[in-house]
Amino acid sequence: MRADGTRRVVITGLGVVSSIGTGVEEFAAGLRAGRSAVKPITAFDTAGFDYANACEITGFDPERWLRAARPEELGRAAQFSVAAAHMAVAGAGLLAEDLRHRRVLVSVGTTDGESRDLDHLTALQVESGDEHGDPVVARRVGSARLSSAIVRDLGLEDVEAVTVPTACAAGNYAVGYGFDAISGGDVEAALCGGADALCRKTFTGFYRLGTIAPEVCRPFDVDREGILTGEGAGILLMESLDSAVARGARIYAEVLGYGLSCDAHHPVAPDRDSIARCVAAAHRDAGIRPEDVDFISAHGTGTRANDVTEAGAIRQVFGTDLPRTISIKSMIGHTMGAASALAAAACALALTEGFVPPTINHGRTDPECGVDCVPNTAVAADLRVVQNNALAFGGNNAVLILGRAPTATPQTTAGPLRHRPPDT
Repeated sequence: MRADGTRRVVITGLGVVSSIGTGVEEFAAGLRAGRSAVKPITAFDTAGFDYANACEITGFDPERWLRAARPEELGRAAQFSVAAAHMAVAGAGLLAEDLRHRRVLVSVGTTDGESRDLDHLTALQVESGDEHGDPVVARRVGSARLSSAIVRDLGLEDVEAVTVPTACAAGNYAVGYGFDAISGGDVEAALCGGADALCRKTFTGFYRLGTIAPEVCRPFDVDREGILTGEGAGILLMESLDSAVARGARIYAEVLGYGLSCDAHHPVAPDRDSIARCVAAAHRDAGIRPEDVDFISAHGTGTRANDVTEAGAIRQVFGTDLPRTISIKSMIGHTMGAASALAAAACALALTEGFVPPTINHGRTDPECGVDCVPNTAVAADLRVVQNNALAFGGNNAVLILGRAPTATPQTTAGPLRHRPPDT
């Protein structure tokens, strides 16, 4: 139990669809290697743009993962979320049947929902002159599909399904929602994270703002030029520590707490004081001090304003003794609603395997940022507590705190979630 009498919450399954690797092993290998996923965009017509690189996923086969749905019934983001959910369940040593009659939360964050399908519908309407477009595509554009498709494909029956639309902080919001639901005893398990697919709308919006990098993303670098858009999904399977220990589950990390803030200071510009308040709130909720944090997975978009503002907020909380502060967006781009969920998976793997992922494409650190961003090469580290920052338009901020997998004995005799030994 936590000090306030609520249940301790742990992560026992990770599902990852990313441009540097699908599945835990490939994703971890990509993080360790500092793999870059940057390539020219093929998802949509890029005529008229002076440059159009992104971190696009290639070779993804939805038929490998879908059980109840046909690929054409789901948009690309929902396909990602379902695939990641199946991976998380299997990685936790569970079968879908083990969750079917349990009380489960499915919480998925997103920025764009299925805007890629809206791009497609618009193109069809222009091409054909049909104002109604394709009815099959139209049926799948609702963002609620990102969570409801998981419920359907796993055959869950006693479930709450939520899609969280808090833009680029949505993944952490979704995980925080799951943390509260498990710690308070409202559910027995939660599948939480984020998903988004590369789309023309978002790329064009950032391009018009002048924040798309011509070639690569260089967070905290003095020569940084902006973001690269990306895509993917990260889904975490969470349960109580008692449940995980009772069933002998492998534990990747403990969710220690989180903090939220919504300052509405500016439509797009981050606010340093609000970010700092969010970080401090996360520390209080987790019961830690700044000096306990071993590294920070920063929002780290690679824009001039974000990196300086975020570094300033970190310094406001931590003082002059800053922990290593890295950005995996240098490798996988900005995956929007999936960003902090994929970063949470990276943090859990870092805690489990004892390394800090690098910030690649780095030449020289901007003195205005002044952080150790672990340039270009991963480093081995004995990690106990990590912090995962997520910042979004409209001042939606969410900070998640994860801790090393605890060693504990169960405090209850609650039945296990599964009926077979975990995979080895």
